[in-house]
Amino acid sequence: MRFVNYLRFIPLIILFSNQLIFAQNFSKSTNTMTPHSFKTSDWIHNTDVYEVNLRQYNQAGTFNAFLNELPRLKKMGVSTLWFMPITPIAVKNRKGTMGSQYACSDYTAINPEFGTEQDFKNFVQKAHNMGFKVIIDWVANHTGWDHVWTKSHPNYYKRDTATNDFQIASGMDDIIELDYANPSLRKAMIDAMKYWVVNCDIDGFRCDLAFWVELDFWLEARTALEKTKTLFWLAENDGIEHPEYYQAFDACYTWTWMHRTEEFYKKRWHLDSLIDVLHQYDQTGNDQSIKLWFTSNHDENSWNGTEYEKYGDAVKALTVFSFTWDGIPLIYSGQELPNKKRLQFFEKDVIEWNGKFELEDFYSSLLQLRKKNPALRAGDKNVKTYLLHTNAKNQMLAYLRKNGNHEVLALINLSDTAVDFKLSDHHVSGKYKDVFSHATIEAGAHSWQLQPWSFALLEK
Repeated sequence: MRFVNYLRFIPLIILFSNQLIFAQNFSKSTNTMTPHSFKTSDWIHNTDVYEVNLRQYNQAGTFNAFLNELPRLKKMGVSTLWFMPITPIAVKNRKGTMGSQYACSDYTAINPEFGTEQDFKNFVQKAHNMGFKVIIDWVANHTGWDHVWTKSHPNYYKRDTATNDFQIASGMDDIIELDYANPSLRKAMIDAMKYWVVNCDIDGFRCDLAFWVELDFWLEARTALEKTKTLFWLAENDGIEHPEYYQAFDACYTWTWMHRTEEFYKKRWHLDSLIDVLHQYDQTGNDQSIKLWFTSNHDENSWNGTEYEKYGDAVKALTVFSFTWDGIPLIYSGQELPNKKRLQFFEKDVIEWNGKFELEDFYSSLLQLRKKNPALRAGDKNVKTYLLHTNAKNQMLAYLRKNGNHEVLALINLSDTAVDFKLSDHHVSGKYKDVFSHATIEAGAHSWQLQPWSFALLEK
């Protein structure tokens, strides 16, 4: 939903000396949290997520219009399409002209702005036929003020004792909170989620502000829905802040990383400030727990600025990280353009497509690498992730992903100065091919030169 800075700032604590950091195998978490026992579809470990802001994607803003984009996205290498909420929007206390897509008025209906339910069914079927997976945004914590349940089941909601009315959700006056102490509400919510699985054959849910809803509900919901289909469960929940939600979800957000990288870029913090966060994420969840990495999404773009406002000339370097570190990457609508415009949230404000798609080849190279190289599988205990030693450790984030004989080597200059360096790590030997230039390089013996905020990405 629209961004709320709920994340507490995590103090900078450097837990490891540099020598220990570079010996660290990031793929072995010491967290002892009990892993969930739910089935997980194998496709999740190789996927990526493309967030569809249907309202702003084009002037029509409909499922049928978006169908025209599928061949392009397929060619680019996109695997999973995440639609922001497709349910109708409440009218009472609506924000702006069109309202927030996160203020639902009916969990089992389609927003007429986007088309009909049959349009959506047709879309999912055609997307499946092309090899895409489709997940939808699910807003379980709250609804709009005139949701159908406010009339039919007002007991599903929390009450404000001061006003004797529905309780506003965390100060946002266009939404009201549901009461998960009510077993009937829980059943109704699960039935509503099941509706989209059964009727439209969706492949999963991106669960909005998941940690605002009790964990035991999500465990109950997944247990019930698993009887229908094995789904992808993605939580808008930071894995460091609330790691217990990995008990119910396959993947969680990395808000802490996003905030820390912005601070790192703007304040020129030491590289150890980022290494520290990576160590913290490594200690969350279990071997199968997946992190979702991103440089932008609908919240960030609309409320805090585009990725170029936040990261400037470091955008591509941080994107390479998102696609190659352990986890799955998120692409927001228009990043392949690139989009340098803040999109309004409550009004029609279409992405300014110009037909050039300047970053399409860049994203395609990253997406295709993820598809074909098993070293980039997310949440796979067979994949090892090693931070590598260089003689430019204060500038270079260098790491190796390894799965058997498959390897991906990432060398990222996270500084505003050019760097000459050599790798001095026993994990790297032999010949590698540059993903972008296709040149063959003897990586361990090579003398590297990288410009500010540039990178080299290679596979064995």
